[in-house]
Amino acid sequence: MQQGGGSETEVTWEDQQNINKFGRLNNRFHELEDEIRIAKETNENLEDASNELILTDEEVVRFQIGEVFTHMSKEEVESKIEQMQEVTSKNLEKLEEEKDSMLAQMAELKKILYGKFKDSINLEED
Repeated sequence: MQQGGGSETEVTWEDQQNINKFGRLNNRFHELEDEIRIAKETNENLEDASNELILTDEEVVRFQIGEVFTHMSKEEVESKIEQMQEVTSKNLEKLEEEKDSMLAQMAELKKILYGKFKDSINLEED
C-alpha cells in the first residue's frame, strides 16, 4: 500500500480484519440511523394519535390494525396506544444504546488504523 510519501506499509491479516470490521460496523451504523428515525416517527405518530383521542367526544372510535379498521371503545384504544408507545420507546432506547456502542467501537478502530496507515486510509464519510 502506498503512503503519501511513497513508502510502503504492509497490510497484515489483522489489519485487513480491522478494516473489514470497521466496514461492517459502518454499514450497521447507517441501518441503525434509519431504524432510529423510523422509531422516532412512530413515537411522534402515536403521540399525535393519543392527543387526537383526547380531543374526541365519541365513546367508540375506529382503530387500525394492519390494513383493517375495527371499532373499539375509547378506553381500549387509549390503553393500546400507551402500550405501543412503551414498546416503541424501549425499542428506541435499545437502538440508541447500540448506536453508542457502535460509535465507540468505530472510534477505537479508527485510532488503530489511522495510527498505522496515517493518510493512506480514509475512514471518514464524504
